[in-house]
Amino acid sequence: MAVSSSVLLPPGGQRILVLIAHPDDAESFCGGTIARLATEGRAVHYLVITRGDKGSDDLTMTPERLSPIREEEQRQAAKVLGVQTVTFLEGYSDGAIEPTLTLRQELTLKIREWRPDIIFTFDPWKRYEIHPDHRATGLCTFDAVAAARGWMNYPEQLRDGVTAHKVKQIYFFNTDEPNHWVDISDVIDKKIEARCSHVSQINPANHPSGYLRRWAAEAGAVKGYALSEAFHYYGL
Repeated sequence: MAVSSSVLLPPGGQRILVLIAHPDDAESFCGGTIARLATEGRAVHYLVITRGDKGSDDLTMTPERLSPIREEEQRQAAKVLGVQTVTFLEGYSDGAIEPTLTLRQELTLKIREWRPDIIFTFDPWKRYEIHPDHRATGLCTFDAVAAARGWMNYPEQLRDGVTAHKVKQIYFFNTDEPNHWVDISDVIDKKIEARCSHVSQINPANHPSGYLRRWAAEAGAVKGYALSEAFHYYGL
């Protein structure tokens, strides 16, 4: 199903789950849209699979030191955008996410507990996506969305108020088959501020303020917006 409006107004979409592989993924790919949703009063929650423990070119850095740094950066970035809560899964290392049944089961439980109307995640079918974590996160999220709605899937989860849950809409970011665009012209500065909260990930030679505006201009040009984020929308 294609959606062409410039402002993201999903019907009944009050609860939003943004499911990402690493700290800074959300701010980079859909931070403007998140800022708009939060401003509209939507309940936005981040679920992050890893703590980005391999995300450094500093030869003196270690994964053990980097993880808490990146976790705190993610919490600060989420606060800038108005995200309500940030949850990190345990036991997953940067660069080693796989679309396993174990991960599917964990994501299914989180979906059932949080009960989102809408999920944002990576498009696992983007051609030539080099990062295996991005591909695996999108694919396993999509599989978990299917599992979450059937009561025979992981029935041991269905207790203490947890029930099967059907997500209404998925917005895949980092896609090469966009069918929905969100005008982020009014929130681009907030998106950049949030992305710059990830201080450990800033390269002065390629500052986020430059490439985020360029990406937004390229996406917006398709629909005649000054600045935009593009998604592949899938309705369930």
